[in-house]
Amino acid sequence: MSLLKTEIFKKVLMGWLAFATSVMAAETLFSNKTLNVNPSGNVGELWVFSRGDIYSGATLLTLNEASDGTVRVADAKQGQVSDSVTAVQDGVFSDVVAEHRRTPAIKAGKLGYVLPMFGMDDDGLYLIPNGFLSVRGVDNIIETPLSVPDAFEDSDSAMVYAVSGFAYDSTAKKMWMARGAAGLGLYDISGNSPKHGLYALNLETAKMDSAKANYKFNSKKNPDVFAVALHPETEDLWMGTSKGLWVRSSDGNVKKVAGPLDSARVTGLWIGGDPLQIIAETSHMEKGSMKGGLWILQDGAKNFTKVAFLDTAGKTVKKDVYDDGDYTVSGVAFMGNTAFVAVSASGGSISGYFKIEPKGARAWDMNDDGKNQWLYGYETGATDRDAIITSICTFPLSKKTAGLAIATYGNGISVSADSGKTWNSILNRAKLGENLGTVRMVPSVITAGDQALVSYKVNEESKITIDVFSYDMRKVRSIVKNVPRNADNSRSSNPKVDFWDGYDKAGRACTMGVYYVRVKDNHGNVGWGKVMTLGGHK
Repeated sequence: MSLLKTEIFKKVLMGWLAFATSVMAAETLFSNKTLNVNPSGNVGELWVFSRGDIYSGATLLTLNEASDGTVRVADAKQGQVSDSVTAVQDGVFSDVVAEHRRTPAIKAGKLGYVLPMFGMDDDGLYLIPNGFLSVRGVDNIIETPLSVPDAFEDSDSAMVYAVSGFAYDSTAKKMWMARGAAGLGLYDISGNSPKHGLYALNLETAKMDSAKANYKFNSKKNPDVFAVALHPETEDLWMGTSKGLWVRSSDGNVKKVAGPLDSARVTGLWIGGDPLQIIAETSHMEKGSMKGGLWILQDGAKNFTKVAFLDTAGKTVKKDVYDDGDYTVSGVAFMGNTAFVAVSASGGSISGYFKIEPKGARAWDMNDDGKNQWLYGYETGATDRDAIITSICTFPLSKKTAGLAIATYGNGISVSADSGKTWNSILNRAKLGENLGTVRMVPSVITAGDQALVSYKVNEESKITIDVFSYDMRKVRSIVKNVPRNADNSRSSNPKVDFWDGYDKAGRACTMGVYYVRVKDNHGNVGWGKVMTLGGHK
């Protein structure tokens, strides 16, 4: 490409991206690739963090429950983070260590919706831990950097000190952070100005050392801290470390939790439910393979036990279902005596959630091969398209109803008003005007292999044909042909099939450029949309 053509294309691209940004602002979500969903603290509200190919940001959703139990969006507001940072590290699906394969978040008083913050490395990947994002409103997203101890400035991977968990003490107005090899971070907002501290658990003295910039970290003396959780009754701080479970009491004393996890590599920790229960995740490498465990400490029990997996008849199976599936926990949501544990397998190819009740996780069905099915997900209607479940939470949907929400990578979020029996998918949607008069591509910029939803509306029962054309109006692909679609006041699209992935009819990645998408019905109506692909390989 000549220099002149290159400059022209740059101008076209920047103009297109500006247009795409303005279109995106009118959508329900920032992107359908959602990585975290978290309560806002208000009834009927959820925070959602999503990351597309170009932009990432937080969306504040206001939801309503209809009389028939369906959940609808009443309002959506988006706030974009700066281009230099994001809350999701680039190895979230490929990293082999459990503590890096989720996007933690918390509602932390006046700090708002808090998530990790990552900057770019020399290769343009978001793999440099920079601190945390404080989303106090869609127009007030604060980037809060955290200092890096001298001991880790020359680490082979900066991810060793990434924030992998949060806990907020609302009484003391302090937020604790699990910072891996850098120990335990503290962000104190009790005074007029915030104060940040760093602490290292000292195994030799069973105390917390104040770890200033030049503190001499020692892996034998100072275990990595991977997870933190605040006990709601005692206000003790529980810590999952590379050397077992530890508890810091409200008076500052530190002690080890005796039992089967006293020397385990504890990578996840969640406390909640009624009666109260504690869920722990263990994970370590053994002969080149990741060995994992899912543990529970139930109210009244003295020790943690492995979560029992029951067949459809209620009989405990012998195999370790959690370790056998190579799972890691994406998040845990508590509702009464039930824990909803979202998990994904290594590489992100399989995901879903376990429904853990007092006796354990009972299989909901048996497949055609006679294997028990414990994972809830696409097959049970939690999503209307097979997508990776990345986060889960409970929240007050109304004054009378507890809502359950899951985030997915590619299919927005799903919300349930009946404890997961039925689900409502909330995608990147905005009402469209006129019958086929407006066709929107969501997102409007993709790379080959991604999915741009063809969004359209029909006023009556129709048969739809969708075709993709190059800039010179050469047909490159037919998406669907004469498929039935129902009338819909908002959109008639079927997200399972009405999308373009950037490939032509031969399965080749289309070259970078703008493409036109034509939607026709059998009543003579025609609509057009535009999408840009950045190219790709296949």
